[in-house]
Amino acid sequence: MATALIDEIDVLAKAKRAIGGAYIATADEEYMNDAQQDYFRKLLMAWKRSILEASAGTLQQLQDGPIRDADLNDRASSETDWGIELRTRDRQRKLIAKIDSAMRRIEEGEYGYCEVTGEPIGLGRLEARPIATMTVEAQEAHERREKVSRDD
Repeated sequence: MATALIDEIDVLAKAKRAIGGAYIATADEEYMNDAQQDYFRKLLMAWKRSILEASAGTLQQLQDGPIRDADLNDRASSETDWGIELRTRDRQRKLIAKIDSAMRRIEEGEYGYCEVTGEPIGLGRLEARPIATMTVEAQEAHERREKVSRDD
């Protein structure tokens, strides 16, 4: 799980480098103005492109090299590695759906606002997690409710 999260962060960092770094807002700037929306649109597209490139590499490796280790321990290790890789790619497939949803919200003018409270999510949170749909407070409340219902 930690490996998948690290991979996701690395891919997002790569996308930020591809578009020239983080967005720096000025003090007199309106929240979610055209420049900010354009920045996040480019970031989301670069992030998606990076994920698709990594997925293509995985597919190519699967097609090129079936597991044929003679030693049973080596084979088990290879199969475990492939299982982890495939789970990571499945997680990224789901992430692509969230990226597409964020792109749709940009087009509809809903991006950057909490789906629960309607309040601005904030540029810092969106910079760290461009697919965020809730403010930190709303997300924490959601997770507390989820934990309580899970404990019942």
